[in-house]
Amino acid sequence: MQNQSSDMRKSAVSGLLDLTGRTALITGAGGGIGSAISRKLADAGARVILHYNNSNTNVETLAREIGAERIIRCDLSKPADIKAMIETLVSEACTPNLLVNNAGVQTVAPILDADEQVWQDINKVNLGGVYALTQYVANALVAEKSGGSIVNIASIEGLDPAEGHAHYATSKAAVLMYTRASALELGKHDIRVNAVAPGLISRPGIEEDWPDGVQRWQTRAPLSRLGTGDDIANAVLFLLSPAAVWISGNTLQVDGGMGAQNRW
Repeated sequence: MQNQSSDMRKSAVSGLLDLTGRTALITGAGGGIGSAISRKLADAGARVILHYNNSNTNVETLAREIGAERIIRCDLSKPADIKAMIETLVSEACTPNLLVNNAGVQTVAPILDADEQVWQDINKVNLGGVYALTQYVANALVAEKSGGSIVNIASIEGLDPAEGHAHYATSKAAVLMYTRASALELGKHDIRVNAVAPGLISRPGIEEDWPDGVQRWQTRAPLSRLGTGDDIANAVLFLLSPAAVWISGNTLQVDGGMGAQNRW
């Protein structure tokens, strides 16, 4: 009897991260963070839809690797294209009840040198894309009365800007507020909305491209290392899963403890 009770408890705990029967749309799935999230959600049992815009090479390889439901192209700077993408998925009985707004643009543009186009380009995707995708997916979920969960990938720069990133940091700060605002409005429809704010994530060549930045990070971060795509994917899985069923409107900083550093 004791062993049976223990097995039941273990089953209940493992079920907290089980996404079987759910359909997840991950934007920007071909990148380092996007591919890690896609793998993690597939491992948790979700039907996975992989979004890309410019190149589908990495996405096609990833789709074969994880047995993705499908891949789909969309320019997230164009709301009409986003609307058409979601309408296509709904018509194919692939309405995503899990949405990861991961795709984003990051460039360096000092305030004194940046032109208006730089500001417009980054906000069309980083903020406008998140806004439109959330709206169209939420409308589909409300119509189907199915509920769902959304995670927006923001950045710790939405809380602490870096030089040359005023446009980027501002777009991510707006995503953090939009996360709270959409959680407020969509909760009545059983739709949860949260954000993950990654710190500095490792990628091939980053030590060569930005040695001083990597060194500063490793020196100041309490956990003394750069993050990985899996670090972010684990946080996203938690927030999408039944384990986070009473969490909405929050931002989870995944930054090796950097947010705990004093700022003076």
